[in-house]
Amino acid sequence: MNNDYIKSLVEKGKRIDGRKLDEFRKIIVETNISKNAAGSARCRIGETEVIVGVKFDIGEPYPDSPDEGTIIVTAELIPVANPDFELGPPGSKATELARIVDRGIRESKCIDFKKLCIKEREKVWNIFIDIYPMNDDGNLIDASVLASLKALSDAKFPKITDDRVDHETKTNVGLKLNKIPITTTLYKISGNIIVDANNKEEEVIDTRLSVSVADGNIHALQKGGNTPLSFDEISRMIEIAVKKEKELAKFLK
Repeated sequence: MNNDYIKSLVEKGKRIDGRKLDEFRKIIVETNISKNAAGSARCRIGETEVIVGVKFDIGEPYPDSPDEGTIIVTAELIPVANPDFELGPPGSKATELARIVDRGIRESKCIDFKKLCIKEREKVWNIFIDIYPMNDDGNLIDASVLASLKALSDAKFPKITDDRVDHETKTNVGLKLNKIPITTTLYKISGNIIVDANNKEEEVIDTRLSVSVADGNIHALQKGGNTPLSFDEISRMIEIAVKKEKELAKFLK
C-alpha cells in the first residue's frame, strides 16, 4: 500500500481500516496462558498478539536499597512475530520495549518494592517480566503493557521449601498492585495524532510518544522517532492518553 495514500487518509481524519484517529482495534486480554509461570497473560490488539510470563525468584538486594526487591523486564522479538526481527541478543527495539514497560510500572509505584523484602540486606523477591510478541501488526508497546499488568495481577508467589524456591508449587498469595499504570502510545502522521497504529501506519509515522497514566496522573513518557514534538502536540497527546486510561483499564478487570 502506498505510503502517501495512508498519509492522505490521515490528513482527512480517516484510516486504512476504517477506524477513527483516536480509536483502538478490538482488544482481548486473557490470563492463565502458561502453567509454569507464576502469572501469565495474552493481549490481542487487532492482529497484534503478545504473551507475557511472570516469575518470582529470590536474590540479594542492591546495596542502595537493602530492603527492596525489584522488577526485571525483558522482551524477545523473534522472526515468527515479524520477519524484520532477528534471532540473537536483544536489539534496540527489544530493549526499548522492555524499558517502556519497566518505566510505567516502576515510576507509578505500581508495586511496593519494600513488600518484596524477605530479610533486609540478605533476601528479596525479584520479579521477572518476560515479554514475547507472537504477531506484530503494530503497537506492540500498548499490548505488552496490558499483558504485563494482567500477568502481574494474576501472579501467585511460589512456595519456599528449605530456603529454596519451589517453582512448581504456587501459594495462594498474590501480588498486590497499588495502581494500574495504563500506557497509550500516540503517533504523529503528517501533523495528525492517532492511537494504536497498525504495521502499515507505523511505517509512515513521523514520531511517537508513549504516555503512562494511572488515576489520571502522568507517571512516565517515552518518545520514539527523530522528528521533534511541539509543546502543543505533547499536550494533545497527553490529553488523549488520559482519556484512554479508563477505556483500556476495563480490559484488566
